[in-house]
Parts: sequence; structure tokens; C-alpha cells
Amino acid sequence: MTEVKAKKFLGQHFLTDENIAAKIVESLSPDTQRVLEIGPGMGVLTKYLISRANTDFHVVEIDRESVAYLQGHYPTLDVIEGDFLKYDLTTLFHDSFSIIGNFPYNISSQILFKVYDNREKVTEVVGMFQKEVAERVAAGPGSKTYGILSVLLSAFYNIEYLFTVHEHVFNPPPKVKSAVIRLRRNNVNHLECDEKLFVQVVKAGFNQRRKTLRNALRQLNLPLDNIGEDTLAKRAEQLSVEQFIEITKNIQSCM
Repeated sequence: MTEVKAKKFLGQHFLTDENIAAKIVESLSPDTQRVLEIGPGMGVLTKYLISRANTDFHVVEIDRESVAYLQGHYPTLDVIEGDFLKYDLTTLFHDSFSIIGNFPYNISSQILFKVYDNREKVTEVVGMFQKEVAERVAAGPGSKTYGILSVLLSAFYNIEYLFTVHEHVFNPPPKVKSAVIRLRRNNVNHLECDEKLFVQVVKAGFNQRRKTLRNALRQLNLPLDNIGEDTLAKRAEQLSVEQFIEITKNIQSCM
């Protein structure tokens, strides 16, 4: 294990194990040509990414100290100083691209919602998350961890839980385990329903996940006449992506 200078910033714990860093980078598709790294910090992933042949590579970092470090150690690297959540991704690459990072725990869900919003451009994500977040994203119907992100992302991505990462390989060590997951764009370009309404239905269902779908959707004041009683009696965590799409289509047919 090789330690690198690291510090905690905005909830981020910096990886110090070079073997794991290399393994994360190797999880990217080998034919990936355009890559954006989020929150590179002191460059533990960056050093492996920058050596990839024929790759258009950029990083976005909000911490000025880390930006100065990266610019000093990797003078040819395009370092974007700013907040990824506020950055317009459509201005970065003309074509589709991949995202990678050891993501700050406290904004990891927001990062994934932004990926969802930019699904036409982002074809792959390889990221380190708090283990419970990774499990939630990769969960399927029937799991207690299955939720809004599970449904929205799996509608457009194939999601894989790759491996667990233990606390002792970070500086400072977090109080929880971490995990690396990979999202790869599937062949779905558009859902067979109103996608904005689909998001509303999914969020309403899980925001009151202990309630039946009938009661959870009541707040939306939408017509539920074309949805079967068996479906309305279920809870959101029992429903697949396909079922949520069908529910949305049935609501549309009554509007």
C-alpha cells in the first residue's frame, strides 16, 4: 500500500491504497475515449487515468488546494475548478463520455441524479460510494434498500455492484465501509411513457414507501382508474421498472 497526501473535504475520504485505485480505473470500459473524473483530490485515480492511451480526460475539483496540487503535478491536465453539481456537462464533450470518481459521501446521491438528468451523454459511471448507497442503487424490487435511484437509474443503465472497500484504506478512515459500482448505459433511449410523469410517480411511491401505492399516489391528484387493484395494493418497493412504466402509461390514458 502506498500512502498519498490526503485530506477530508466536503465529506470526502481520500483513498490511499494504490491497488484499489488501479482496480477502480480498470473497471472502466477499455474502449472509453472520453472521461470526466469528479473530485480527484490529490490524484490517486488521476495518475492512472492520465496514462490511458487515446483518452480525452478532464477533472472537476472544487477545492482550491487540490486544484493547485493537480496543476503542479499534472501540468497538461485540464483541471476544471468548480462544483460538479452546477457544471453544464453539455459544454464539456461533444460526444458521450464516462464518469469516474471516489465520490464525496454527502453529495453522492445528487451526483447520480445529475447522471440521470444527463443520461443521453453519460454512457458509463464507475464510482466509489458509501456501501449502503451503493447497495441501494444496485438493489432490485423486493429489497428494503430498493428506492428512487434504483428505479430511475436501472431504467437506463445496467448496474453492477463490483466490490466492497474497507475503512482502513482511506485517509481519514470513514466510520462506514465503501463500495464500487458501475453503471453502463443500456439500449433504452426513451421510455414508453411520459418520462416526467414517470419520475413523479416513482418519487411519490417511495416518499411514502410504507403506504400502498394507492395512498402514496393520492398526493399527486392523478387518475388511477386504469390501474389494477392488485397493483394499487402493493408498495413501491415491490414494483419493477416495467411496472412503474405501465402505471405511468395507465395514468396518462386517463388524463
